[in-house]
Amino acid sequence: MTDGGPWLLGSSRVRQRIAEFLRSSTEALSERDFRLLWIGQTGSALGDALVGVALAFAVLGVGGSAADLGLVFAAFALPRVVFTLAGGVWSDRLPRQRVMVACDVVRAGAQAVVAPLLITGNAQTLHLIGLALVMGSASAFFTPASVGLMPQVVSRDRLQQANALVSISQSATHIFGPLLAGLIVATIGPGWAFAIDGLSFLMSAGFLLAIRPAPIAIPARRTFVAELADGWHEVIARRWVVASIAAFSLSNVSLGAFQVLGPIIASRELGGAAAWGVVLTGGAVGGLIGSAISLRWRPKRPLVAGFLVLILAQVELLLLIPPFPAPAIALGAMLTIAGIVISNTFWDTMLQQHIPPQALSRVSSYDWMGSLIFQPIAFAAVGPLSEQIGIEWTLLLAAAIGVTVNAGVLLVPSVRRLRRLAGTTERPLAQATASGEPTEPRLTQPGGGASA
Repeated sequence: MTDGGPWLLGSSRVRQRIAEFLRSSTEALSERDFRLLWIGQTGSALGDALVGVALAFAVLGVGGSAADLGLVFAAFALPRVVFTLAGGVWSDRLPRQRVMVACDVVRAGAQAVVAPLLITGNAQTLHLIGLALVMGSASAFFTPASVGLMPQVVSRDRLQQANALVSISQSATHIFGPLLAGLIVATIGPGWAFAIDGLSFLMSAGFLLAIRPAPIAIPARRTFVAELADGWHEVIARRWVVASIAAFSLSNVSLGAFQVLGPIIASRELGGAAAWGVVLTGGAVGGLIGSAISLRWRPKRPLVAGFLVLILAQVELLLLIPPFPAPAIALGAMLTIAGIVISNTFWDTMLQQHIPPQALSRVSSYDWMGSLIFQPIAFAAVGPLSEQIGIEWTLLLAAAIGVTVNAGVLLVPSVRRLRRLAGTTERPLAQATASGEPTEPRLTQPGGGASA
C-alpha cells in the first residue's frame, strides 16, 4: 500500500470535519415532516425562480412600461395587505397544511390560465395584473400558515436551522433559475416559465398532504373579529414586534425601487433579460450564503444582528447608479439578499419561539400586513416618481430610507434586549387553560433578559 504521508492524513481529517459540519447543520432533515415540507417547498421555489425573471419581461413583452410593471407588482402586493389578516385567522382555525394545499392549487390554476395566453401571444397587461392579484391573494393565506406550521413539524431547538435550510434550498434554486429563465425568455418566451411554475405548485401540494404535524391546543372558535383582536393583542403586547414591523414596512418600500427600476435599467442599458438574470443570480448566491451563515450563527440578541446586516441591503440600489456593469450589480444583490435572508431567519425564529403557537399565524399575518402595507403604493409610485425626478434621485431616496429605518429601530430597548430561548429536541405542544384561552408566552430565559 502506498503511503500518502501527512497530506492524505490531513485531507482525511478535513473531510471528516466537513462531514461533521454538514451532519450537524442538517439535523432538522432527520425529522420526517420537516423533510417532506422542505422537499415540497424546494420544488415550488424552482418554479418561482423562473417566474422572477419571466414576469418582468412578460410585461415588457406585451408592450408594458415601467408604470405597468409597477402596477403588476402592486397587484401582487395589494391583496397580501388586504387579505393577510384573514389568512392569519383561518390558519389558526384550520389545519395549516390544508390551508397551504388550497393556496397551491389556486396558484397552479391561475398559472394554467395565463401560461397558454403568453405562449400563444394573446396575453395583455390586464391578464398579468389579474394573475398577480390571484397569486397575491393566495400568498396572503399561504405565508401565515407556513410560519405557523414550522414549529409543528420540527423541534424547537432546530427551528432556526429549519428556517435556514428552507432558505438555502430556495436560494440554491434561484442561482441557476434566473439564468435558465433568461434563456427561456430569449428563446421560447416567458409563458413556458409560468407553466413550469404551475406544475411546481402541484408538487408542493402533494408533499404537504403527506405531512402529519404535531397537534396544538386550539381555543374554542369565536367570532372572526374577536380572534383578530386576540392576534392584535399579542402584537401590541410586545414593543419589539411593533417596532420591527414598522421598520420592515419602510425597508420594503425602499427595496421596491430595485424591483421596478432594475429591469428597466437592465433593458435599456445592460443588454436586457440576460443581464437581469445575472443580477438575480447574484442575489440567489447571496441568499445561499446568508442561509449558510444562519445555520451556524446564533447571536444572543438576534434582532440586533438582523437589523445591522439589513443596512447592507441598500447597496444594490446604489449600484444601479449610473449604472455599474451587471456583474457589479450582481455582487451588490449578493450582499443585499444575504442580509435579508439572515435577518428574516432570525426574525421568524424569534416569532416562533416567543409567540404562543395558537396565535402564531395571526401574529405572522399582522407582521406581513404591516411589512407590506405601503409596498403597493411604492410599486405604483416608483415609475411615475422616476419620470419626475429621475431614476438616480429615486434610487438615492430609496437607499436613504432603508439605511435610516434599519439603524433607527435599534434605538428601541426591547429590540436590543430580545434574546434567544433555550431549546429542546421535543416538538412543542401548545398549552391551554381550562377555559380554552391560550396561556401566557414565556418571556424570559434563565440568565437572560426580558423579551419584551
